[in-house]
Amino acid sequence: MPTNVIMPQMGESIAEGTVTKWLKKVGDKIERDEPLFEISTDKVDAEIPSPAAGILTRILVQESQTVEVNAIVAEIDGDSSGGTTGGQPPAQAAPPPAPVSAPDGSAAAGPAPSAAKIESGTRLRAAEEAGVAVPVPALPADGHKIRSSPLVRRIAKEKRVDLAQVKGTGLGGRISKKDILAHIAVAPVAAPKPVAPIPITAAPAPARPSAPQQTAGAPASPVFAGPTRAVPMTPMRKQIAEHMILSRRTSAHVTTVFEVEMTRVYDTRTRQAAEFNERNGLKLTFTPFFLRAAVEAIKQYPIFNASIDGDNVVYKSDVNIGIAVALETGLIVPVVKQADEKNFLGVARAVADLAERARSKRLNFDEVQGGTFTITNPGIFGSLFGTPIINQPQVAILGIGVIEKRAVIRADAIAIRPMAYLALSFDHRVIDGAMADQFMVKVKTVLENWSEPVL
Repeated sequence: MPTNVIMPQMGESIAEGTVTKWLKKVGDKIERDEPLFEISTDKVDAEIPSPAAGILTRILVQESQTVEVNAIVAEIDGDSSGGTTGGQPPAQAAPPPAPVSAPDGSAAAGPAPSAAKIESGTRLRAAEEAGVAVPVPALPADGHKIRSSPLVRRIAKEKRVDLAQVKGTGLGGRISKKDILAHIAVAPVAAPKPVAPIPITAAPAPARPSAPQQTAGAPASPVFAGPTRAVPMTPMRKQIAEHMILSRRTSAHVTTVFEVEMTRVYDTRTRQAAEFNERNGLKLTFTPFFLRAAVEAIKQYPIFNASIDGDNVVYKSDVNIGIAVALETGLIVPVVKQADEKNFLGVARAVADLAERARSKRLNFDEVQGGTFTITNPGIFGSLFGTPIINQPQVAILGIGVIEKRAVIRADAIAIRPMAYLALSFDHRVIDGAMADQFMVKVKTVLENWSEPVL
C-alpha cells in the first residue's frame, strides 16, 4: 500500500506551501525521516522528512508549484525489498516519467489527488509559449541528480565549473559553497567554451547603427543591446519583497544613529570566550550582549515593545526579540521568546540554537512568529550602519554596525577604542525622536558600562 506524502501545515495561518526542491527522484530509495523535499511558505522555509521508508514512486507536485496544505505531493511504496530485481522498481509502482506540467498547470504524473488544488504553472507555461528553453538539471555520469543550492549553481555558471566534477561533502553528497570554492581554488583554469545564453529576452543587435523605431502610441522603453536573462524570484524572495514594501507603506520610518564604545563588552568577550565555550559548548558572540541591552531599554521604554491596532497602541507583556539570520536564499527572523526572563547564558543558547536551525531549515513555524522587537546585524559583513526596515507589526528595529577599533577623543587625548554604530529605525506614528534617542541612550549606557556576568 503506497504511503502518501502531503504538504505539511507549518502553522494555523498557513494555507499553502511551495515545493522549492526535491531531494530525491522517482525510483530512489529513501529512509524514514530522511530529507525528501524543501518547501517555502509565507513564514518559513523547511526541509520535509520522509514519512516512511521505501521507494519514491510518484512525484505529483513539481518544483516551484504551490499547493494547499494536506495536498498529496508524492507517493512512497513501502515495499522496498521485493520489487528491485535488476535495479527496477516493481511493475505496479513504476509510473511513466512525470512531465514538468500538464497544459492546465497541474502535475501530469497521474490523476490529480482529490485533496490537492495545484496552482497552475504560470511561469513555466509562459516560458514555453514564448519559445524559451527550459533548463534541465545537469546529471553526472552515474545518472544521479546533482544536489546544490542556487548560490552554488550561480557560482558554477560564472566560473564555468562542471558541478559533476565537484565532490559534495553535505548530506547525501550535496555541494556546498565551501565545496565549490575549494574546487575552484585547486582546479586548473579551463579555456572557456562558447556557450549560447539562455534565450529568455535577447534584444537583436541591429545590422548597423540606426535610430530606434517605436510604434506610434507605444510607451518608450530603455534601449539595451546586450543579452538578458529573466530568472523568477524564489518564493522567499517574493515574500521578503512584499513584506518590506508593506512595511514602508505602513510605518512612518525614521532612523537615529548612535556611536557606542564597546571596550567593556569587547574585553569581556576576549577574556572569557574560551572558558565560556569550554563550560557551555557555545561560541561567545556579540549578539547576546546587544540583545540584553535592548531588553533593558525595552523594560524602561515599553512603547518599543508595542504595535498599532487601528487607533490603539497595543503593549505586549512578553519581550520576544527577533534575530535576523542571513541565508543563501534570503533572510529569516527567528524569535527568542520571553527574552526578558532569560539571563545571559539563556539568551546565548537561544540565539545559537535558532541561528543554527534557521540555516539548516529546521525551524518550527512558532519560532518565527510573535516577535515584538527585532535586531539585525549587518556589521558581521563589514557594514558601518544602515537604515533597517521595521518588521511589521512591530514599531522599531535595531541595526548593529561593524565593531572596529577607531581613533576617538578621551580626556582631550587621542585614544584607540573598539567602536560601533547602532541604528534604530522607529515608527514615528507612535514614537517621537526624543523617545527614540532616550531608548538609544539606555542601550548605549548598558553596553558601555557592561557589568552583567557571562559565566
